[in-house]
Amino acid sequence: MAVAYKLYVNGENGQELVEEAPKEKPFVFITGFGVALDAFESQLSTLAAGEDFDFALTKEQAYGDYAPEHVLDLERDVFSINGHFDHEHIYEDAIIPLQNEEGHRFYGRVVEVGEEKVKVDLNHPLAGETLYFKGTVIENRLATSQEVEHLMKHLAGGCGGSCDECGGCGHDHEGCHEHGDGCGCGHCH
Repeated sequence: MAVAYKLYVNGENGQELVEEAPKEKPFVFITGFGVALDAFESQLSTLAAGEDFDFALTKEQAYGDYAPEHVLDLERDVFSINGHFDHEHIYEDAIIPLQNEEGHRFYGRVVEVGEEKVKVDLNHPLAGETLYFKGTVIENRLATSQEVEHLMKHLAGGCGGSCDECGGCGHDHEGCHEHGDGCGCGHCH
């Protein structure tokens, strides 16, 4: 599926634009693999190419409530390489990849870098928000077996996390879609 859209949230002065996937660079994804929010896919699944959409997802349908307990103070040592703190990658507002004891990968946002601790927010940036989507379906078709195979390789980590390493996905990884990424390779689109 490919969609062009604008995503809005409630701001201090009404709805404010937080993300856009223009027709020239639509959000491309395969449904049913958890790449996009289930409620987002559900709203779009019956629409044909060329149809417009305008819908809202509640915080329960999107990223849930903001959880203060998901803001952690981590030891600075965690972010050291060869005994030196990684200033190049760890700074306020940096989005950083993390991994838990079970090997699950996720991202966090650095809130503060202190002398002894680094405060990291693990909440999704849109947690607690109602999401308002307005856009157009560019394409809605079944994925080819090659496209599904490509996605499965990425989800399993078989391509090293880069679209370039296994033939490319056709995306240039410039903008970020907060609800997922089009080829499943772990990069922003």
